[in-house]
Amino acid sequence: MIKEGVVLGKRYEILGRIGSGGMADVYKGKDHKLNRYVAIKVLKSDYRTDEVFIKKFLSEAQAAAGLMHPNVVNVYDVGQDRGLYYMVMELVEGITLKDYIEKKGKLSAKETISISIQMVTGLQAAHNQHIIHRDIKPQNIIISKDGKVKVTDFGIARATTSTQTISTNVMGSVHYTSPEQARGGIVDQKSDIYSIGITMYEMVTGHVPFDGDSTVTVALKHLQEEIESPAVEVPDIPYSLECIIMKCTQKNPGLRYHDCAALILDLKRSLVEPDGDFVVLGAAGSGDTDRTMVMSAEELEQVQRRGYGQDDDYDDDDYDDEDDDYDDDDDYDQGRYSSDRRGKKNNVNPDTKRIMRILMIVAGVVIALLVLFLVANAMGFFKGPGLSANTEDTVEVPDVRGMTYEAAQAELNKHELGITKAKEEEPSNEYAQGEVKSQDPGVGEKVKKNTTITVVISSGEEAKKVAVPDVINRSESEAEDILQDANLKVTHGNAQYSDDVAAGNVISTDPQPGTEVDEGTSVQIVVSLGKEKVQVPNLLDRSQADAESALAALGLTGSVTEDYSDKAAGTVISQSPDAGGEVEKGTTVSYVVSLGPKTEYVAVPDVRGMDLNAAEKRLSEEGLTPSYQGDSGYNSSYGAGQVCEMSYTPGTTVEKGTTVQFWTSLGPEPEDPENPSGGDAENGSGDGGQTGTEG
Repeated sequence: MIKEGVVLGKRYEILGRIGSGGMADVYKGKDHKLNRYVAIKVLKSDYRTDEVFIKKFLSEAQAAAGLMHPNVVNVYDVGQDRGLYYMVMELVEGITLKDYIEKKGKLSAKETISISIQMVTGLQAAHNQHIIHRDIKPQNIIISKDGKVKVTDFGIARATTSTQTISTNVMGSVHYTSPEQARGGIVDQKSDIYSIGITMYEMVTGHVPFDGDSTVTVALKHLQEEIESPAVEVPDIPYSLECIIMKCTQKNPGLRYHDCAALILDLKRSLVEPDGDFVVLGAAGSGDTDRTMVMSAEELEQVQRRGYGQDDDYDDDDYDDEDDDYDDDDDYDQGRYSSDRRGKKNNVNPDTKRIMRILMIVAGVVIALLVLFLVANAMGFFKGPGLSANTEDTVEVPDVRGMTYEAAQAELNKHELGITKAKEEEPSNEYAQGEVKSQDPGVGEKVKKNTTITVVISSGEEAKKVAVPDVINRSESEAEDILQDANLKVTHGNAQYSDDVAAGNVISTDPQPGTEVDEGTSVQIVVSLGKEKVQVPNLLDRSQADAESALAALGLTGSVTEDYSDKAAGTVISQSPDAGGEVEKGTTVSYVVSLGPKTEYVAVPDVRGMDLNAAEKRLSEEGLTPSYQGDSGYNSSYGAGQVCEMSYTPGTTVEKGTTVQFWTSLGPEPEDPENPSGGDAENGSGDGGQTGTEG
């Protein structure tokens, strides 16, 4: 596993692992040159030493990089850095078709056709550039969150066919392989069409047509056995879709569709004419024999009204059948796939039709009773021996060490597991020549039924002993090098979270460090994923107590500060990291709690003696609200227009925003020109006035 933060090719930063397959680990990465997120597929160590595989992988990936199509997971780049071989691809968030089928059990006809049209359209773009996929299967089809279907793994698929170092995971593709591919013959676009047919079969039935105890058994069935019509298991499958699947899966490549364009044409026709009898079987699917009838506008409208129901969960509105061209050909009946159960032959005797209808009703009743029985059995109504259905799809790997290959094969077959020999025998001090020395997967591991177990046979020679080196806390690549230098093989267990060991470093080995083992023994290493990551909760508008409880429940630590805000005091107003982000357990989440609105105080400035404008400006600068109340009369202390009176005494402390009233002076009171001394004009002044009175 590659650590987060590692940059490949001085451009692609590893952000974290998002998946793992048989040959490669897939990481989410960031292309710093183009500033976009990408998927980076890095080959596992088992393939880094195979020069033939590497050469083919690089050349085919480079060819796939030139393929750009909306129904293909586009390959952007391929390269090598520090011994790591990687492929940079479009990052698609979604689900594989395999997981989608397992989730739903089986798909409706409309859903199957809609997905198939997009899948075949992407494959057609590859075929147009002379790129044959060779590994079409539901695991290599991705349905994005917006419903777009994309085909992936072009480079790796073709590279695996050129080398013998194919893992058991890759050999799982045998369920979808064409007969000519199984026998090592020429593989072309018709081989991909066969695999498409098997994939469509699995979509409508929920399982592949051929299965067995080993890959060889399955391959032989593809070579020798005829595929049973899906209509046997799904009686209500539209007739046209049944014929399309049967044509795609013909043993003879010449009887399949000659290219993806012809297949797409029939798939689109099937959407509007589900029970139409237009698929040509028994011919090469080219020239006149592959042409279909032209429908009139009235016929087209009629079959559209009679089309599939609209209750499917998967919707696809990207297809417009109005542009499809159908050639007029009256000779299209020859070689068609016909089925009496659908009443396609017009010369069937009415009595025969009646008998067939009765038989179908009886069959329906039998199927209904069988379903009721299975449901009742699953609910435990039948407790008799042998009636309990075994729904487990995994088995525990038995210990076959010390057995001969034949005995090991018999033992594994009892547990519904396959077997294959490793390429080379190895010396052993414990097991005699011809006995199984080791096995992979190991004893007691839980695996899916039909998994192939690889066994190493003892050569009988004396093996040297070696102590398992201590690689705990070393990086994955460093640990691999140390173990391989000690002549030990390296296998990988499931990566685990660890609070003590950094991501990408080894947590443990099996056998443990210091254990004496034979050279060539497999040592399983478990790599750390780092501290377990949790999703940061949303703390906004919570109380401080609620925030602390939410963080503690997820193993996170809180760091609180306080600040004024318009929100109620005691509630969280911000946090870092933001809610929804993923962080390691133990991470500190900082958050701010509101102190409520902040109240500020200022001292009232003295604006007496200022004119109106200056007073208003001065009060506003202090955050106060000036309010002019007019003149207050004559005042000998202040000139006209100067502030002479305030509602607050200067220097008084008040809240910001307080209204301060003020008045201006009219100036000193003016003198009377007829009485400059200010005496009483009517009564005279001084003694003269008094004398006049007295006289």
